[in-house]
Amino acid sequence: MATDYYAVLGVRRDASQEEIKKAFRRLARELHPDVNPDPKTQERFKEINAAYEVLSDPQKKQVYDLGGDPLSQSGGAGGAGGFGAGGFGNFSDIMDAFFGTASQRGPRSRTRRGQDAMIRIEVELDEAAFGTTKDIQVDTAVVCTTCSGEGAAPGTTAQTCDMCRGRGEVSQVTRSFLGQVMTSRPCPQCQGFGTVVPTPCPECAGDGRVRSRRTLTVKIPAGVDNGTRIQLAGEGEVGPGGGPAGDLYVEIHELPHPMFQRRGDDLHCTVTLPMTAAALGTKVPLETLDGMEEVDIRPGTQSGQSIPLHGRGVTHLRGGGRGDLVVHVEVQTPTKLDPEQERLLRELAKLRGEERPTGQFQPGQQGLFSRLKDAFNGR
Repeated sequence: MATDYYAVLGVRRDASQEEIKKAFRRLARELHPDVNPDPKTQERFKEINAAYEVLSDPQKKQVYDLGGDPLSQSGGAGGAGGFGAGGFGNFSDIMDAFFGTASQRGPRSRTRRGQDAMIRIEVELDEAAFGTTKDIQVDTAVVCTTCSGEGAAPGTTAQTCDMCRGRGEVSQVTRSFLGQVMTSRPCPQCQGFGTVVPTPCPECAGDGRVRSRRTLTVKIPAGVDNGTRIQLAGEGEVGPGGGPAGDLYVEIHELPHPMFQRRGDDLHCTVTLPMTAAALGTKVPLETLDGMEEVDIRPGTQSGQSIPLHGRGVTHLRGGGRGDLVVHVEVQTPTKLDPEQERLLRELAKLRGEERPTGQFQPGQQGLFSRLKDAFNGR
């Protein structure tokens, strides 16, 4: 055995792969030609490269430990090291030495997590206010029952790729200003999986999953609003190779109500009353989410006045209690009067001293742009 590779790296013969790698990184940072151009240092750098090439590869290390010379069979790299196949020839090892990045080696798994999915459902206002349960139809990917997610036809199995021998990657040696550099890329035959499926499952075409329609029962909590999303963990699509399923998100779309308009957890509606009812007062029946109730219109109620019905709105999604139901009053002035009605109104106006009212004028309300204009003009 011409060279003691363990001594070159300064490690024990029973050193672990992590210890070998750390020793190589330390020496590479010190002896790399870009850092130390001395010719003797370059020779030393080739030695540690050759040592790491052998000791980092389990097969070459085994040959070396048995007294063989694995580099003599590696395509001409020889004891001079350089950037021959297998060791520091992986350019990622150079990055490891200088930046401490860990290269990802080995085949990738055929089993991966599935994607999340989202579905929209429509709910009525009372369902959003009090909560409900709904059955929904979901079209997602599920595990193929024919191959149980393996992707291979029944009675067959995946086989080790003969191009990369199960590594999932193939290597290529190129020349650069540093010498020979080995680069790795996913195996084109197995796409990096390390195995091939010679006879794919006829049901799923080797994907390990098929499309299926399922029925799910969704519990919708009280207080949801437009855009609220409910997460159903593990109810999304099954991943390739029968991998774990993603999550399913149910997005709420609240349908418009014929009477109530929702603003947060409060509900709003408008009641139109004749002038006489607003002046004398009355009770108006209103069908709320809780049933029929009477709205008390006090005498002298003005147009634009609002009457709150506390606790008759939507349930708060977080925390207890409910919003309010706000009734807005609109007083309707008659546009057509018969002679008798006109006579009675004129008599009422005379009794109230309102035959020729002067009116009460107030400054008009400014719009947004008018206020901005005044602000710029210093008013």
